[in-house]
Amino acid sequence: MLTRDDVRRIALAQPEAYEADHFGMPSFRVGKKIFCTIHQDHPRAMLKLDPEDQRNLAEGLPGVVEPVPGYWGTKGSTFVWFEKIEAGRFADLMRMAWAGVAPKRLIG
Repeated sequence: MLTRDDVRRIALAQPEAYEADHFGMPSFRVGKKIFCTIHQDHPRAMLKLDPEDQRNLAEGLPGVVEPVPGYWGTKGSTFVWFEKIEAGRFADLMRMAWAGVAPKRLIG
């Protein structure tokens, strides 16, 4: 079972990732763009995914992956309940989120 510390470690393992506050929540960024936040009230992270990937993952992992309600969800903001997902799978999703906002020079 993943913890907030695990999510932080996985996020910061991405090239040039750094942590910054986002309205009282830890956020993880690359090139000033957020790819992950950790919620304090629930065991979930928000990952910024491609909307098509979000749909496919939500269908394949119900109760684990779900769009953020409202506008942000339509743009790919996705809740992942990190206590319910295998660590390797979560790391893959984190990498997808990071790659979606990282500068092209870092992706390779």
